[in-house]
Amino acid sequence: MIQRAFWVGILSCASLLSSAGAQSAIPKQSPPTHFEQWRNSRVNIYMNDFGELARYRDENARLPSPAPGEKRVVFFGDSITDIWPLAEYFPGKPYINRGISGQTTAQMLVRFRQDVIALQPKAVVILAGTNDIAGNTGPTRIEDIEANFTSLAELAKANRIAIVFSSVLPVHNYTPESHDLFAQRPPEKIAELNRWLKTYCAAQGCIYLDYFSAMVDRSGLLRKELANDGLHPNQAGYKLMAPLAEGAIDKLVP
Repeated sequence: MIQRAFWVGILSCASLLSSAGAQSAIPKQSPPTHFEQWRNSRVNIYMNDFGELARYRDENARLPSPAPGEKRVVFFGDSITDIWPLAEYFPGKPYINRGISGQTTAQMLVRFRQDVIALQPKAVVILAGTNDIAGNTGPTRIEDIEANFTSLAELAKANRIAIVFSSVLPVHNYTPESHDLFAQRPPEKIAELNRWLKTYCAAQGCIYLDYFSAMVDRSGLLRKELANDGLHPNQAGYKLMAPLAEGAIDKLVP
């Protein structure tokens, strides 16, 4: 009995040691980053309404057709457009905001027919790409973003809608709240996409709206006073952008 108890004890200790060793071999998972948490919160949207067609569907249905001579323009984009109070910066203008926070060009392509073409504008001002670079809907190559821009342009041209492609805005990391947004958007990728947009517009007859050059500082980053979080323009930022947008629209919709 003593001998049997001895071996049972030995085997029990070995089992415990083996279990502990197995557990220690499993690498500890780091807690999700703020960006990962945000993406996880979007799963329901991505699975059920990827383009977020529901956002403006009812509003579009209530919108009348353009009046004769109306110079309707749709501002189409992500959060930078979504939070821009167009009536305040363009008083009296028939400009329609169709921005949706967090969207990438892939999502915008899904809703372009509903939120732009069906509204029968004279022109569309597209400001997009920063969330593609950040990977909001997954890692995206620059050439895939370019393909989405090309598809948007082809759809607009096929429906006789003049196109303004806005540059991707610069970003900064000058404030505590800007660090995460800046890390997701490498300035070199912004520069690469802007170079392509400018070249594409020159070749295809689109207007290239160069916000970037007007908003960048000597370090190649967004001027600190134009955005508190390093990405989204504040009042000073939109005040700078508005006349640039108006000038681009005037070239297409005199």
